Amino acid sequence: MSRLSSLFRLLPALLASVLAAPLALSGQESPDGFATRVPLELSGEGPWYRLELPLALHLTARHADLRDLRVFNGEGEPLAYALTLGSTQPSETHTETPVKWFPLYSPASAPDSPHIRVQRGTGGTLVEVTEGQAADAGEVLRGWVLDASALKQPLQKLILDWSADREGFQRFTIEASDDLQQWRSWGDGQIARLSFADERIDQREMALPGLRARYLRLLWESPQQAPALTQALVVSSTRVPAPIAWSGDLPPRRAGNGEFYWELPVALPLERLRIELPQANTLAPVTVQGRRDDRQQWFWLARGLLYRLPENGSEVRQETLELPGTPVHQLKLQVDERGGGLGSATPRLQVGVRTTQVVFLVRGTPPYTLALGNATAKAANLPLATLIPGYDDERLARLGVATPTGEAVTATVKQDQPEAGTDWKRIGLWAVLVAGVGLLVLMALSVLRSPATPRQE
Repeated sequence: MSRLSSLFRLLPALLASVLAAPLALSGQESPDGFATRVPLELSGEGPWYRLELPLALHLTARHADLRDLRVFNGEGEPLAYALTLGSTQPSETHTETPVKWFPLYSPASAPDSPHIRVQRGTGGTLVEVTEGQAADAGEVLRGWVLDASALKQPLQKLILDWSADREGFQRFTIEASDDLQQWRSWGDGQIARLSFADERIDQREMALPGLRARYLRLLWESPQQAPALTQALVVSSTRVPAPIAWSGDLPPRRAGNGEFYWELPVALPLERLRIELPQANTLAPVTVQGRRDDRQQWFWLARGLLYRLPENGSEVRQETLELPGTPVHQLKLQVDERGGGLGSATPRLQVGVRTTQVVFLVRGTPPYTLALGNATAKAANLPLATLIPGYDDERLARLGVATPTGEAVTATVKQDQPEAGTDWKRIGLWAVLVAGVGLLVLMALSVLRSPATPRQE
């Protein structure tokens, strides 16, 4: 039994060697295993950095989901990273802008709105309200005209500050105009200033309907005497389209009879198409279809009207179509020839997708390299909350920035995908594992069959 006991003592080491064999055969990833490599330049505070992935680099990947994307350090070690996709919804930015205000007087007994006579400068800016600059006897301050003519964006909120002899609630109507003649109602507003003991409450803000207007008129209801304004701010909003990453010009694979075909290097969830019309005075109703490969039927993606037409001495263009974000590998553009077609020149196509951001944790020494293009690579990205403990959107915005610099190095890497159902690499690894286990079984049987050595008394 002493031999068997010795064998059992060797079993852990033998098993470790057998289990390590597949790992040794699989090997560690290195930059040389990727077809496209581009150096990265880092700026800002680390150790985390974010990279807006250009679509030109995305198109060099072998997988649409970027499972073959890696970031390496100067020692050739892969770094931990996460992938984030930009939003498909547009965002809004809000800006507070101080505006000028002008008083409106009328007799205390007059029920109607005060009549306005103003002097406007270039661009419609109010310079002077000629009536009511000095109140006549028996007239009271009924309200104010606010000059928002410098704002071209929708108005979202009004913020006022004022001085008054007494506290309380004060209500007023809000009206809007673009010419100071025709006014439309924007509802009611209310400001309030209350204090009790050492506490004070100020209600200074009121919502606006989110429409454009050059002028606002505030008319106080009760009491009719309006307070003296000390500040007027208008909050406007700017709609920011969802960020889109655009490709370069893609040549059609073939064209003819009003149909054009494109094949992308990799299937992408397209959000936009930009079709640059080669000739002026072009009007083209078009239909766009897509599919994943030659074995699928074409399915509808978009329909629209493209044009490049003169207007008032300039040219107006409509060359962009919105798509539903369905992954496609091939595109077909059909042009209705009744509009005159696109002429003899070939249209230039650009595709747009949601921006992809790569966030990675630096380790080791530079230079750092972004690598793509490995058909056999497996997904290695982490969730962003795992990569950055305590992650939030504000922290992401403060990360350092990585930028592709220099020319991308393109190498020929043999990466043939195994045929479906025949994974030779996996078969080889399992063969090594089975052979190791079989060796252990033979050794155990050999020990059991050998004659036992007589014990010496």
